[in-house]
Amino acid sequence: MDLEIVNPRPKYQKVTLIKPPPLGYIHVAAAVDPPRGRPPFPGNSPQKAALLTRLQSLARQLERLGTVQKATIYRAILVAPPTGYAKQQATHVARYDVVVLIETTSPEVLGEVQATQPYKLLVEAVTEAATDVHVMTARCPKRIGDVDKTRQGLFLFNYFVADDAGVALQLWDYLAGWYAVETGLDNSTVLEPLGDADYVFVNHARWDDSLPRFMLRQLTKPSFRTYMLANLQANRTGAMPILYRLA
Repeated sequence: MDLEIVNPRPKYQKVTLIKPPPLGYIHVAAAVDPPRGRPPFPGNSPQKAALLTRLQSLARQLERLGTVQKATIYRAILVAPPTGYAKQQATHVARYDVVVLIETTSPEVLGEVQATQPYKLLVEAVTEAATDVHVMTARCPKRIGDVDKTRQGLFLFNYFVADDAGVALQLWDYLAGWYAVETGLDNSTVLEPLGDADYVFVNHARWDDSLPRFMLRQLTKPSFRTYMLANLQANRTGAMPILYRLA
């Protein structure tokens, strides 16, 4: 399958990339209190609050390991329902309202980190509290810029499915180019799985926008449908975006 760009526009070019980081990643995603019914907003149960507190403690323990650069906890504020190709073809719909992103010093030490007691306790805590868990080890093949996790913001994890992972990765350059023009996106990392995963990659990014302003900037653009959604469908690629805050 070859990449096809439909409704091309001169202003939407491939995004400018910088050298990927040499890190490894463990992405632990869990549906603890996901949206129920049509509203896309997750719940805030006492069980979820207790889990987030426990995860923050375990994240600090992980960061004391020489092999871990950073461990970050996120809570979802909007879980978009799947549409288009994702709705038609995704075998594992992303509804994760809690995420832990562990950044290791290299992909080679991922197994070593997963063998530690803090990591095992973290996965155990997530599994006990969640109805759905997805764990993915990954590397970063593409980066626009570093995602600043040291301060609060509007964070994206976007879960991609596709007939052809290579085509989806090529397409991402153009989709990110749209976001750079229309939303001022200046950072993003692509997490490509190492081994089995239910997604061809997961995209991570951050904005300083409020949720209403971000949604307004995105959904009021006619090109969001004629360019973004049209190219996803044309290339048999689906995206399941979820927006988060730091927990």
